[in-house]
Amino acid sequence: MTQRYERVLKKGSRDRTKLLFRSLAVYDRQLNHNEWKSAISPSKNNLTNAPQADSQDTRSHVPGFAVDEAANDEDEEDDDELALAALEALDAIEVFKHGDAPIAQASIPSDNLRKLIMFLLLIAPLDAQESLSKYSERLVGEKLDGLRRTAENVLAAFVNDVEKVPGAKFHQFHTVIPISLPFLFDGFNPLFEHFLFSKDIDFTKRKNSSSSQGSITRPAESVPPLLQQEGEILDLNVLSQLSFFLPGSSLFRRLRLLYSGGEAGFSMGSFESKVFNWRAPTILLVSGSRIRDPPAGGQERAFTETLPPKRFPDSSRSSRVVFGVYMTQPWRQTHKECIGDTNTLLFQLEPVHQVFHASSVNNDYISFTKPPISHAGIGIGCPHPKPKPTAGLSPHATLGAVSLLLDNSFEFGAFTHNYTAGGGAFHTSNSRRFDWQDRFEVESLEVWGCGGDEEAEGQKQRWAWEEREAEARRRVNLGTGDIEADRALLEMAGIIGGDRSGGSMR
Repeated sequence: MTQRYERVLKKGSRDRTKLLFRSLAVYDRQLNHNEWKSAISPSKNNLTNAPQADSQDTRSHVPGFAVDEAANDEDEEDDDELALAALEALDAIEVFKHGDAPIAQASIPSDNLRKLIMFLLLIAPLDAQESLSKYSERLVGEKLDGLRRTAENVLAAFVNDVEKVPGAKFHQFHTVIPISLPFLFDGFNPLFEHFLFSKDIDFTKRKNSSSSQGSITRPAESVPPLLQQEGEILDLNVLSQLSFFLPGSSLFRRLRLLYSGGEAGFSMGSFESKVFNWRAPTILLVSGSRIRDPPAGGQERAFTETLPPKRFPDSSRSSRVVFGVYMTQPWRQTHKECIGDTNTLLFQLEPVHQVFHASSVNNDYISFTKPPISHAGIGIGCPHPKPKPTAGLSPHATLGAVSLLLDNSFEFGAFTHNYTAGGGAFHTSNSRRFDWQDRFEVESLEVWGCGGDEEAEGQKQRWAWEEREAEARRRVNLGTGDIEADRALLEMAGIIGGDRSGGSMR
């Protein structure tokens, strides 16, 4: 966990992932290569056939786990030597005799992985030497239910159907973590501080060299909350879920709600007045309920008519969906080209946790367009809408291979994953290799800014400057017929002159 494994492990992060998997997985002796059996539990025969200690020395102490018994591991060249010794102690060495790699027949039971994810969600914001008792209130009542629901969404990234597949295999584990959950285990780092150092050690104290009284204790500063206010979508559990693929230093105690559709209204104008001019990364979250196919209501039908005919099935049986996008560039209205860069992330939080990284196939990352532009709204991963309808142009919106589309009224949205097409502005999923499309009615829409008081004050000053500029333009009385007088007024108002042209005088 301290990232010092490169000198020890031959293959670096892959071996680290393998060790983490082995520490969590169990070996099912009755596992068949072609199908899963229902439960993972040792049989009585396996217990009776376990190796018995026949020396007086080994019986003289408290018996430990069979996996910890000494074994012959002289050959350090073999990557699986430690696993070989462990399996031999567990009387499971026959798996090697059949020529099968043991890791292929190991799995992490779903119940165990769910509990581990719940624990990782809980300790994700933990600081070094911070008391765990501060988080105990999240383990009771509705908060515990919310923690469990969030863990289920993350678990679904490893196990698509818990009823059919009893656990996560190494392929899913190794495939999902680097792409969608790169910081999943980072919460263990501050946790290990509790094990390695005494709680009496305070690293914030500085020793006064000119005094013999030892350390100087500074007054405790008030620590801001992990989240200043909870939104309709974002709470502490979802915040921890975001920290599994976004740096926690940009999230915990650093997020503020810029826009909420439930408070400011579901309109692009409200969105613009709240989000524009924020010069720091932002996170857009949208939640909704999947609409029927064919649609039942008139508004649903009108929205689906703006989309190409649906060719892909729904992603899952769950009716609720949550999507989001992380962007480092400021939001603005786009006229011809999209905004965003390769750091942009498109992701799904519910019902299956999934992150789609930006690609270099094209730069159709994010568009923000208003009517009368055809198919106006917010497009993520979609080609930029045309300025106006053109003869022969398709009446349907153009959807990207991996894309999220919100209409200009923020009433409906559509998420598309066209795995067959091979991706576009965003890569396709490397774990869910099939096509799907979710069309949904928007219930909540939020934008959170990554930053503090400095960023908020900067946004306020930029809005004030734009208002002054607009007011100066309104006060200028043009149309007198005297171009020179009009130009003088514009120069006095600071609108033209220097490097600014002020546009056409006609």
